[in-house]
Amino acid sequence: MKWYEHWKQERMKWHLSMGISAAKYRFHDHEKLSHYANAACDIEFEFPMGFKELEGIHSRTDFDLASHQKFSGKKLQYFDPDLNESYVPYVVETSIGLDRTFMAVLSHAYCEETLNDDSERVVLRILPAFAPVKAAVLPLVNKDGLPEKARTIMDNIKYDFYCQYDEKDSIGRRYRRQDAIGTPYCITIDHRTLEDNTVTIRDRDTMLQDRINIDAVGAVIRSKWNSK
Repeated sequence: MKWYEHWKQERMKWHLSMGISAAKYRFHDHEKLSHYANAACDIEFEFPMGFKELEGIHSRTDFDLASHQKFSGKKLQYFDPDLNESYVPYVVETSIGLDRTFMAVLSHAYCEETLNDDSERVVLRILPAFAPVKAAVLPLVNKDGLPEKARTIMDNIKYDFYCQYDEKDSIGRRYRRQDAIGTPYCITIDHRTLEDNTVTIRDRDTMLQDRINIDAVGAVIRSKWNSK
């Protein structure tokens, strides 16, 4: 039972590492147990339609290995030097649903919000590690040498981060597109970039922008990523 409790806590830590509030999860202990189990529970997540199972954790006693030993004729005992005896180990099994976990991350991250100017945006607040696109490189306008400068920046960071280059439509619309797919950071190249080699980096969640040197773009993205 000690190790059953250990794995319950370890698995919950894993779920919480995805950046979702602990209030969205709960343990559900099984009242009716299978004949081979002495304890079982589910980790449940609060979806928009209510709490549903994500993962099952079962203490299966020695049923699995004892059965295999019986029918295979092969000894599967472990000698414990502290107890000075041999025994068939117990098995603690955890089984997680990938599709359900994917939906848990998406449903928690998806947000429709109204901004201070009464405009609306859709934003996917997933951890940067989960974001399909890590950064977007955006020239403010598609002229005046800004696209060429943006392409140079793109070439410098595309081997470290999966990035998108986008020069179509207004900068505001491009920000919204990146918000909707969960891109954590947008790097905007404007006319000042040509003068002092700086760009703005925009945070998806806060929409705040910082002015940084082009040479620091990769390091800043990495430091912001690690701080999330």
